[in-house]
Amino acid sequence: MDDQATNIADTLEPMLLNQIAVRAALEELSLWVSHRGSVHIHENVMAALTTLDVHAEAISSGIERLRA
Repeated sequence: MDDQATNIADTLEPMLLNQIAVRAALEELSLWVSHRGSVHIHENVMAALTTLDVHAEAISSGIERLRA
């Protein structure tokens, strides 16, 4: 792996970890809202979190390719 690919992977990895942490926090808040009766809001948040999951998978794959 060349230095540029290493630097890119090293930069993307903490960004991915931040995205995963934000996703987890949003899910916790969404569950809290759901338990207080706002099921529609919870469903909307969960749909948005699905997009974060898809993007996290793509970022993870890109990091793996850079490190190969």
